[in-house]
Amino acid sequence: MKYEKDAAAIIAAVGGEENISSLYHCVTRLRFGLKDNTKADQSALTAIGPVVGVNDAGSQYQVIIGNDVPLVHKAIVADLPRLASSEESAADASAGPKGGKQKLHTRFFDFISGVFAPILPAIAGAGLLKGVLALINAFGWVDPSSQTFLIFSAIADAVFFFLPIVVAVSAARKLNANPYVAASLGAVLVYPALTTMLSAGEPVALLGVTVTSVSYAYSVIPVLLGVYLMSWAERLFTKIIPSFLKLTFVPMLTLVTVVPITLVALGPLGTFVGNGVAGGINWALDNGGAPAGFVIGALLPLIIMTGMHYALVPFILQNLATLGYDKFLPLTYVQTFATAGAVFGVFLRAKNAQIKALSLSTTFTALMGVTEPALYGLALPLRRPLIASMAGAGVGGAISLGFGVQAYVLAGNGGLPGLPGLVGATFGWAILGIVLAFIVSTVVSAILGIDESILAKASQTVAANEKPAAAATATTATDAPLAPSSGELIASPMAGELIPLDDVPDKTFSQRLVGDGAAIRPTSGHVTSPVTGEVVTVFPTKHAVAIRSDQGTEVLIHIGIDTVSLQGRGFEAHVAEGDRVTIGDPLIDVDLDAVSATNDTVTVIVITNLGLRSIVPGTPGTRGNGDALMHVLSTIDAEASRKEATA
Repeated sequence: MKYEKDAAAIIAAVGGEENISSLYHCVTRLRFGLKDNTKADQSALTAIGPVVGVNDAGSQYQVIIGNDVPLVHKAIVADLPRLASSEESAADASAGPKGGKQKLHTRFFDFISGVFAPILPAIAGAGLLKGVLALINAFGWVDPSSQTFLIFSAIADAVFFFLPIVVAVSAARKLNANPYVAASLGAVLVYPALTTMLSAGEPVALLGVTVTSVSYAYSVIPVLLGVYLMSWAERLFTKIIPSFLKLTFVPMLTLVTVVPITLVALGPLGTFVGNGVAGGINWALDNGGAPAGFVIGALLPLIIMTGMHYALVPFILQNLATLGYDKFLPLTYVQTFATAGAVFGVFLRAKNAQIKALSLSTTFTALMGVTEPALYGLALPLRRPLIASMAGAGVGGAISLGFGVQAYVLAGNGGLPGLPGLVGATFGWAILGIVLAFIVSTVVSAILGIDESILAKASQTVAANEKPAAAATATTATDAPLAPSSGELIASPMAGELIPLDDVPDKTFSQRLVGDGAAIRPTSGHVTSPVTGEVVTVFPTKHAVAIRSDQGTEVLIHIGIDTVSLQGRGFEAHVAEGDRVTIGDPLIDVDLDAVSATNDTVTVIVITNLGLRSIVPGTPGTRGNGDALMHVLSTIDAEASRKEATA
């Protein structure tokens, strides 16, 4: 499997299997429910190849991956099959990360995002098809009464008509209830005979109690309330019914209790609340005009980053079902193109080739509707592009609400592929808002410029009298070829033979997906600190340790290949997270004989936050603990060293 090693690293970096309560993913993010968020190691996570960034949202620990998030999620589930169904105890579901109960609003956002993020692919796919059908119908390319068109319309519309069933299954999984019983509850709400009876205009009664005539097709909130009640009823009946009767009587009693209450009370209440909240949101969108559009648009990049936009999904769906359009959705398109413009401005201003390449690739990704790589990879770290994206989104939002732009389907993609969702009477104004958002963000980003040193995190010049003693004792044979007079020395953590990273039998390291550096084929199992600084991470399996030097360089020492599978056997750690170490201090002792019986012992030393810095490797040969292994140079240091070497 492509990401199996990255999956193991992610599991370890979020605190290990025992710290994970639940996991699901949306379009670009892994969304972990962790028992203790403080056990997650952000620096270790961001050093893992496919990880773009991390967002600690309190109730969720979000690991941003990008387009390959389904593959990474699949690899993690392959390691931890229990996460396939997001199994989560009732205590874990109701309590937040370690330290107490979540606040009510935090639990609400967590619940809503947890329900809708997993079902968005189905909604997005069907929504995009609805947009395409509307587009070809608008151009007169198809007969809307033809059987072919009607069949494709059924494909596009079915998930929305039966939305109560889809939402019920997702909500049950989030609440740790039986998803198939929940599906039965949702199916009752859209059962054809019941729907016909409720819409006939005649009074309907259940055991003498009036049932309000409500249509539940396309609805969301009524079934959410029903499944929430069902989760409590199911737990109650599970406790009081004998084990040999649970299989049939718990589902039966749950349904005959919850369905009537839902039809009589919760369904009408949910419809009333949904209409009220949606009405309030729509009033603001209808009457706020350009000023409201500017404010909402400018704040959207921040809202998207925190995942709070999921809270509006139920009301967007309700608008689409009842009104046939929604005015908030066009603002998400504006935000997407504004983000693309902001990082394109970075491309125009950047001098460093790596930043130019990253900004151009994330521009394309954002235009395709995935903005997290641009937001977390460039806009947030560089800060000025984030301001530019907010400015562009504000201008585009003002155009959108000022001219009443409408979206007609939830395409699930605010980029170029999702444009069919905007096709309709206001399509021209929608395109104008999107184009202006991109242009304004690009111009503002280019004007503000960027501080490339933020990404470079250039290492400070080390004066000759501040060099570690290990550098002075290293022999000429083991010095780096340029013998730099600046930069930071990385000492060898083990005795053995220095080999190029290209020769490491693990593509994660040889292809430099984690970082650049060197490798040692060890002759001794005594591992010492290669820098002076702070221990950032000691992996639970003790096969790897990460240290941040006083110069800001983050060094990962990974002992052996696939040694995580040994679960700590043969390893003894002498340090813990937060410990101060100097060059030569003992970190880990490993029994090489025991490890070599099943695994390759080649040890990798890589710089995980290289940025714009470069590695000057030492020449191949024998190393002892503390001998010079490589130098880490900033771009300026590297140029100075080359001039010094050729002088």
